Amino acid sequence: MSKRIDVKDLNVYYGDFLAVEDVSINIDAKSVTAFIGPSGCGKSTFLRTLNRMHEVIPGARVEGEVLLDGDNLYGPGVDPVTVRSQIGMVFQRPNPFPTMSIRDNVLAGVKLNNKKISKGEADVLVERSLKGANLWNEVKDRLDKPGSGLSGGQQQRLCIARAIAVEPQVILMDEPCSALDPISTLAIEDLINELKDQYTVVIVTHNMQQAARVSDKTAFFNIAGTGKPGKLIEFGDTHTIFSNPVEKATEDYVSGRFG
Repeated sequence: MSKRIDVKDLNVYYGDFLAVEDVSINIDAKSVTAFIGPSGCGKSTFLRTLNRMHEVIPGARVEGEVLLDGDNLYGPGVDPVTVRSQIGMVFQRPNPFPTMSIRDNVLAGVKLNNKKISKGEADVLVERSLKGANLWNEVKDRLDKPGSGLSGGQQQRLCIARAIAVEPQVILMDEPCSALDPISTLAIEDLINELKDQYTVVIVTHNMQQAARVSDKTAFFNIAGTGKPGKLIEFGDTHTIFSNPVEKATEDYVSGRFG
């Protein structure tokens, strides 16, 4: 079951540096939410706080709450590994494990979580995950070949298959198409549209047309200057953000006057 995310008064620090300041946002279940804004305004940092990925950077910490259907992901005793199995992540550059076969790539997260499954169950899961990532027909005859032998767009869909194999409720995507050609980008966008039937999807993108095409809601982040924290300026229905935003800064950004 996909779940909603409610963020309350979130501040993100790297050591003493405040990277993202005072973000509160409600992300609907079974929808696509896009984060847009100029480089360095905290979009990716904020995205990574949603599944505690930012914690792999020394000195990173947050204040505030991130609630997944009411459960605080930063509550005492909450295991970040469990959080990351509930909230999957797809990165900017496709990162299949190069020495692993396509099949083993799909199962990597499941094995990492120490889930014991039979070969039969594994076969079913691999097929279901690859079908879910619209990749099955292209790779079903070469599941034992290395994942690194696929094209860039196929590798990104393999990474999405790997993310959905662990049955998360939320999928985060950090500029998933920035390294891809237009045809592969279209395939990923079509896939994002299908994924929201089952998952809550959050995507960071620099491509405004992409945000307009794939998302239900859009959040615009901005920064007042170098060394200042990123802030959430405006959040609303994507159509409204692009056609009739409230804030002048949002209008300037989406109309291409800055950024």
